[in-house]
Amino acid sequence: MNGKVTNRWFVVIGAIMIQLALGAIYAWSVFTKLLTDPDGVYGFTASQTAWVFSAGLATFAIVMVIAGKLIPKLGPRKVTILGGLLLGTGYILGGFFGNSFLSQLICVGFIGGSGIGMAYVVPIAVGVKWFPDKKGLITGLSVAGFGFGATIWVKLAGSWFGGLMNITHVFGLPGVQSVFIIYGIAFAILVLLGSIVMVNPPEGYAPKGWTPPTQIGGNPAGTIEYDYREMLKSPQFYRLWIVFIFSALAGLMVIYAIRLFGMDALQYHNINDAGRIAGTAMAWYAIFNGLGRIFWGSISDRIGRRNSIVTMTLLQSFIMLAIYHGFITFATSFGLILGASIIGFNFGGNFALFPAVTADFFGNKNVGSNYGWMFTAYGVAGILGPQIAGFYKDSAIGSNDPTVWMTPFIIAGIACLMGAIIMMTAKAPQLKKVEAKIRKDNA
Repeated sequence: MNGKVTNRWFVVIGAIMIQLALGAIYAWSVFTKLLTDPDGVYGFTASQTAWVFSAGLATFAIVMVIAGKLIPKLGPRKVTILGGLLLGTGYILGGFFGNSFLSQLICVGFIGGSGIGMAYVVPIAVGVKWFPDKKGLITGLSVAGFGFGATIWVKLAGSWFGGLMNITHVFGLPGVQSVFIIYGIAFAILVLLGSIVMVNPPEGYAPKGWTPPTQIGGNPAGTIEYDYREMLKSPQFYRLWIVFIFSALAGLMVIYAIRLFGMDALQYHNINDAGRIAGTAMAWYAIFNGLGRIFWGSISDRIGRRNSIVTMTLLQSFIMLAIYHGFITFATSFGLILGASIIGFNFGGNFALFPAVTADFFGNKNVGSNYGWMFTAYGVAGILGPQIAGFYKDSAIGSNDPTVWMTPFIIAGIACLMGAIIMMTAKAPQLKKVEAKIRKDNA
């Protein structure tokens, strides 16, 4: 397209293609059963598999800060290409050399996570510039592929066509490593194709027939344009950052633990085919994760970002407490799938709402860089959530009693409740303070 986009909806299509590949990290739990099998090829502990996942999440978040700085210098397309090559390389190397915990930590966790972080912020930063009239909806659509992609990778590895982990042995490698190689190639291709339309609109672009609203985030449009240094000095940033940690912690804990918890609970109630049911719950989690991104992003354009985040975190708090107690008392395959779907739906909302509220509070111009810093909250949650679950599971020393999961679910439920309370007090930077800042800068 020679650097031009003739229809802004092409940007959305490219964004979804990129995010389909980046959703790989949410498919991690499909590998945990084989990785933690004491009689299998790997023999990892639950904490070790949690560390690979956490390393990927934390690296993802940290590299997003770097990506936000690179976008103005290199352009969004080049940053996307770099991300795709890193992601693909990480998984391919994880396939060839991933027979130990350390090699998987480095290849899949750090290198693969770097690729996700490099590419992830680009569709968001580009999308809000092409769609200033639909910020919530477009951030939701831009990142929806992340959740849907996880479903594809989970089912391909675990059950579709017999399950790639069961039927493939690329270069004679075990199933998990074989899948890593196949996925690495697929991820790189998808991201490179999506990068073609990752270009910014012309300077001064506005959608046809659209007039900027008189109010954004409580302030007149155009008055709030913080760079990341100014944003990091504001108390509003830290309120949002903490809420993001508390809200994301629950979803990330469940992504890591849903297969292990589901199998423990189902087997405790003597329900057959627990592995397949838990895998199905994991896939539905990912589907609703994608749907939640679109729903919460769209609804926030109508009821406001703050109201949407408060509602989402309150609902997540309730379901985190309810799914554990209800499921342990009366476990059914439908109950596990329903609970996982609702948690995934709410968790997905974070990735539509927090980019949009960052743009509302601190401006559209620097949202790529600013959201990179905001997203470090996800990295913190990515360590805390899986590690809390892994710690309590390992402390049971081989027991499959599902009551060991009670404390992690309670911690996550309380965290979401605290996030809702803090969000109720969050307000955009006040106009008077912004005007004073402008006068000081111009003095």
